Amino acid sequence: MPLLLLDLDNTLVDRDAAFRDAVAEFLAEHDLPESDLAWVTALDAGGYTPRNDVAAEMTRRYEALVPTATIRTLLDTGAADRVELADSSREALEKARARGWSCVIVTNGRTAQQEAKIRNVGLDRLVQAWVISEAVGRKKPAPGIFQAAARAVGLPLRGSWVIGDSPHADIGGADALGLRSVWVSNGRAWAQDAYRPTHIAAHVSSAINYVI
Repeated sequence: MPLLLLDLDNTLVDRDAAFRDAVAEFLAEHDLPESDLAWVTALDAGGYTPRNDVAAEMTRRYEALVPTATIRTLLDTGAADRVELADSSREALEKARARGWSCVIVTNGRTAQQEAKIRNVGLDRLVQAWVISEAVGRKKPAPGIFQAAARAVGLPLRGSWVIGDSPHADIGGADALGLRSVWVSNGRAWAQDAYRPTHIAAHVSSAINYVI
């Protein structure tokens, strides 16, 4: 059975859009400037800034205005509560499963937060397994997390495909292991010289359809 390894944030779900919506609501609820949306999203850096660092900076900025616990709730559940799975992505995953592919989500992040996203949009019913960096102690692009994903479904890693939006974590990780990959560009141009994906797709649904 062929193995398909899929990134979660900004690949299967639009994590950044969900986070922006959560921050906009947070600012409105606490009568904070709308212009701070740009500051918080830049600080967040697409989820790559450690949560403790984001919490510390936001606490310093809003110390007299917002309880620290409220800020932590925003960072822990804001995006997870708002992510959505596009119909086209759902259909592509269903098609992959029907054609015999074993689909495993491979994502960096905290276990509780990432599992909440997976379950909230029904991905737990569309993939065979998921592997989260906090749970396995390895972060993409480290080989160990991809190897853990293969073990989760009892399949060899060799011959599998990786789909993701991060040139470094997803495509770089696949390249280091000699795996084929599809980069989900989300409107960006490829800018790495050291390696390239096997294919570039505008959206995850077209990436999955290309692979299968």
